[in-house]
Amino acid sequence: MDKIISNSNMVKICSSQFNFQYRNRIHLPYSIGTLVSYIKSKKELESNLYFEKTFVFRNYVDEYIKKSRDCDILLCSCYVWNWEITTYLAKNVKEQNPDCTIIFGGPHVPNNDPEFFAKYPFVDILVHGEGEITLEQILYAYLKDKNYENIEGVETRYFKNPPRIRISDFSSLPSPYLTGIIWELVDKNSNVEWIAAWETLRGCPYGCTFCDWGSATATRMTKFDEEKLIKEIEWFGKNKIPYIDCCDANFGIYQERDMKIATKLKEVAKSTGYPETFHPTFAKFSSEKIIPIAKELQDAGILRAVTLSVQSMDPATLKIIKRENIKFKKFSELTETFDKEGLPTYTEIIMGLPGETISSFKDGLETIISDTKIGSIYIYNCGVFPNAPMAEPSYIQKYKIKKIKSPIFLQHSDINNRGMQEFEEITTGSFSFDIDDIKKMYLYAWLVQTFHNLGIMEYVSNFYNQMYDLKFMDFFDVLLEYCQTQKSIFSDEYLKVKEIINKGYSGHGWNHHDPRLGNILWPIEEASWARLAWDKEVLEKEIHSFLIYFEEKMGKNNPKMVLNDLAKLSVFLLTTRNDNNKIKSAQFNFDWKDFFSNKEKLKKISTTYYYENKVIENDSISWCWKTIFFGRPNQKYKIHLSQLKEKENFLIQK
Repeated sequence: MDKIISNSNMVKICSSQFNFQYRNRIHLPYSIGTLVSYIKSKKELESNLYFEKTFVFRNYVDEYIKKSRDCDILLCSCYVWNWEITTYLAKNVKEQNPDCTIIFGGPHVPNNDPEFFAKYPFVDILVHGEGEITLEQILYAYLKDKNYENIEGVETRYFKNPPRIRISDFSSLPSPYLTGIIWELVDKNSNVEWIAAWETLRGCPYGCTFCDWGSATATRMTKFDEEKLIKEIEWFGKNKIPYIDCCDANFGIYQERDMKIATKLKEVAKSTGYPETFHPTFAKFSSEKIIPIAKELQDAGILRAVTLSVQSMDPATLKIIKRENIKFKKFSELTETFDKEGLPTYTEIIMGLPGETISSFKDGLETIISDTKIGSIYIYNCGVFPNAPMAEPSYIQKYKIKKIKSPIFLQHSDINNRGMQEFEEITTGSFSFDIDDIKKMYLYAWLVQTFHNLGIMEYVSNFYNQMYDLKFMDFFDVLLEYCQTQKSIFSDEYLKVKEIINKGYSGHGWNHHDPRLGNILWPIEEASWARLAWDKEVLEKEIHSFLIYFEEKMGKNNPKMVLNDLAKLSVFLLTTRNDNNKIKSAQFNFDWKDFFSNKEKLKKISTTYYYENKVIENDSISWCWKTIFFGRPNQKYKIHLSQLKEKENFLIQK
């Protein structure tokens, strides 16, 4: 290495990694911390560079601009959720400090945009791919002669260099946690709780076209040193980190190693109380082999749920998006196995994938509801990210993808301290569906999530499916008609959803805030659940009214006692707001547990069921958060009928 030209003053470096707050929690700037830790391990650089604290709080952006007036370099870590505020920061810093070298890196920096520097003339350097070694060489060049032409992974307005080969040995990468660098970049004692992003490996072996994960990491997976990971877990406990956001694409894929990680997490959580939650994305091709790992995390009290994602159930769509799911039979068996083991699961479905139709989307929902024991279902719009294969012009043209720029929706983020609006691109059409189709998909997604998966009328739809072999989607067709034609608390929610749909798909955003539910933005299905479960007497009456409507519509003639019991059962199984008894119990005229769990004929037997209430909370906002915000993955919002306990049973005298 050539000798660096001596500077009379140290080079001042500012950095940004903006995030949104979730109540009083916010992410530590892990990406910047990783870069700074690596740079500071190079003595020649450390002696010439001074790093200011990282800019993370969105509401302080104008103060950060002032702090950058005399900085020499501004490092910006760019994501879809901070692009607008990051470019605002960079533009204003450049205007007030023209000599500042502004460097952009991160997953939202486009790899192939020939117009980038025309649109963002205030940016000097783009870093593509992993940033540690590239930034090291940039800083050496900055201190020497500011010639970046031979640095791999660098793009400027004058040239674009070939990509850098990925790092194969992580032993040279110091931990921002173990070095203490992270506390040099933020104030440990600020009035927030810090969320830690954490890598145990890099890479993803899959190439789903909607995702930039595999393309960003070139598919090869590389593990971090186990000893380092164990020490970091101890650091999380010692520093009272409540939430670990595991950045791995496929946690559990290295079963022996990941079992050691889970065991250490359990040990530290038990001894220190931290972390309170460990949130990984489990391996795409999950199997029974990850059960011991999940069990260990569950025993520690830090598991939310196990990922068993499908994205779509349509074979043609899966082929187009290059997504290979495990065979459905195996998927269904896995959901049953995890259910028997008492492990909560969830799956994710994407609306608006090319190849999907309204028919195939509804068929997919039907299959998941009827043929699996999946725990929670999350359904999202299809985002188009700049470095994902789906964003390539040839792909867009081939599948006739239509998209809009939409205000980004970050569920459960705080309504305060948001700063400026961020955006994402989402699909609104393709060769297989149009805007009207995706609006219908959204409606059925809401119906399935709110009324079935979140339990409002799960056993009502199950009853008609089991008694009459009625398809679930046919049930929801009638429920949709009821919402559209009958004034009720259900129709009130339907109107809110229609407003969200029309606003969202016209490019005006998806934010939904209800002051009764706290100062956060809610997914509409969760907000609907909370409002419907707010008053159990009102809800039971409404379900009964719907049952009468449904019976007349479908030509059924079930006894009034059955309908009364069914409405009562539906509400009894929910963690409703106005029921703070530690033990919830109720008497029914029929043996519903035997009917649903054992698929037996409905018997007229007086039965008293009871169970331990999952959430006892007098404060209504805390009730919302504990049941459906924090509690959704592990189903704090309802109890499964199979888990009910029974008191005395005796035959009703006819």
